[in-house]
Amino acid sequence: MALTTLDTTSPGPSVEIRSSRNFASYGFGLIAVAPAMVLIGLLFAYPLGRLIVHSFSQPTWSVTNYDNVLTDPTTWRIMKITLFIALESMGLCLILGYPIAFAIASLTPVRARLVLAVVLFPFWTSILARMYAWEIILSQNGAVVSVLHHFGVTQPPNLLYNRVSVLLGMTHYLLPFMILALYSTMITIDRSVCEASSSLGASSLQTFLRVYFPLSLPGVFTGGLLVFILALGFYVTPATLGGPRDTTIAIYIQQRVNELEFGQATAMAVILLVVVSLLFFVYDRFLGFERLLRQGG
Repeated sequence: MALTTLDTTSPGPSVEIRSSRNFASYGFGLIAVAPAMVLIGLLFAYPLGRLIVHSFSQPTWSVTNYDNVLTDPTTWRIMKITLFIALESMGLCLILGYPIAFAIASLTPVRARLVLAVVLFPFWTSILARMYAWEIILSQNGAVVSVLHHFGVTQPPNLLYNRVSVLLGMTHYLLPFMILALYSTMITIDRSVCEASSSLGASSLQTFLRVYFPLSLPGVFTGGLLVFILALGFYVTPATLGGPRDTTIAIYIQQRVNELEFGQATAMAVILLVVVSLLFFVYDRFLGFERLLRQGG
């Protein structure tokens, strides 16, 4: 009996058809994302590239702008102030947001949506209007001073144009970000784990500290990172409610632009961009950037 040998080295028609289909789908995908890529390039990549170029080319090509920024004690003081304001805002948002998110996660879905709508309600108001509202509330003729006068405080402390007013305004704006990040993590925690801990003899405090809180740490890290990064670049609140001692990086950049010192302004902006990028890199290294996107969503 004659045996026929099959040629298995050459691809069959099905492989060629599959390859052509994959190439066609790949080409269609490129065409589909091309407008978005062009838009990102025009609105993000090109301005960012010009910012970096200007930091080296204004007024002449050199690293003088970075040398002036990094060797000036005033800029280091401004960086330290910005860092501390961001950390303090993050801490206040965490202290206030954690119990609120915990309470919302314990509600039924219908009630939770209603409370979340209240949490998101400040986003429907302009941030500038909210800061002016705080300016009126904390002024010498405002509601807070009036209440203090009612309780017999004849010389109330100055609550405006200082660190207190800045932290109040920034916490007011950033708190919903922290609550949403914490809530999105807490609703994924299996409550049966906490019930099992209680059934094994753990108290409510022990269950919270040893079971619930460790499981909610991804939300804590996500909310903390979002709030901290947003606070680093804040301009409206420190400019409206802060004083000369609360000059932040954003205010410094605005002052340099007003004085037509574009080189130092862009150099400081690039330094701020590098710091934020390093924070994202550290977060991705230890926790994973996908988790940040999932929690943020």
